[in-house]
Amino acid sequence: MKIAYAGAPEFSVAPLKKLTESGFKIAAVITQPDKPVGRRAVLTPTPLKSFAQSAGIPVFTFARIRDEVPAVKSIGADCMVTCAYGQILTQEILSAFPTGVYNIHASLLPRWRGASPVQHAIAAGDERTGITVMRTDVGLDTGDMLLQEEIPISSADTAGSLSEKLSLLGGECIARALALVEKGQATFTPQRDTDATLCKKIRKEDCLVDFSLPAKQVSDFIRAMNPSPLAFSYLNGKLVNLWFAEASETAAAAAAGEVFRADKTGIYVRTGENGVKITELQEEGGKRLRAADFVNGRKISVGDVFGRSRA
Repeated sequence: MKIAYAGAPEFSVAPLKKLTESGFKIAAVITQPDKPVGRRAVLTPTPLKSFAQSAGIPVFTFARIRDEVPAVKSIGADCMVTCAYGQILTQEILSAFPTGVYNIHASLLPRWRGASPVQHAIAAGDERTGITVMRTDVGLDTGDMLLQEEIPISSADTAGSLSEKLSLLGGECIARALALVEKGQATFTPQRDTDATLCKKIRKEDCLVDFSLPAKQVSDFIRAMNPSPLAFSYLNGKLVNLWFAEASETAAAAAAGEVFRADKTGIYVRTGENGVKITELQEEGGKRLRAADFVNGRKISVGDVFGRSRA
């Protein structure tokens, strides 16, 4: 069985690597065009393209795959696997693969259909998440499920650390799923649409922290936005990115967002219920710092308030 593999970010690399190690024939990789990165706008390939080229796999870069039906058919693949590809597949594209198109999705579908399932699972306080391998249809993550595997979400997990775990798990799952397809042993379970939840792409403006919420919700939200696009607030007229925080069961009497303790152990901020301990943060235009270094630099003190605007 010849496979076309479509993806782009680092998350999509481990599953492709697992498929190659498991002996599957990868006919081609499909990914996004190179994009300008950094202040110098250097054209940079996607992580998936870089890996594919190092592995000697042919690469197609389509700005809009829906406009490239003849090129897709020319690959001659029996099936396609998608993983964080980021483009909508039309019925014409789906029909180009006689054995089907299969998606590696980073949630326990039908929960968290959409573009940001890892971030939303952490922010919602979910205790478990996982990988679903589904047969793709023209809907948004609505296809029948072939295989599903769970993992716990740790209180120390960020979107970055959880994505790494799920990427590796995705590789294990897709290898098992395609082995079932090859043997003719694949069985599919329809999703229950009534149980579905949706998650959109997260923008920077969506990441402003609301310290009036309970401590756990605030800390979950901060971890969910790490490493990108990063939760933020305003302090002394400057935007401050917040990298990591833990919920604290006790807090001094203070207004929501007010700093009630700041020392080498962390920066303690009052929330709507109890407080959070911020341990890593980054002032606008500055470096990512441990809370102790932020305090030692006299960038913050007790009584300062994290707010929702620069004023």
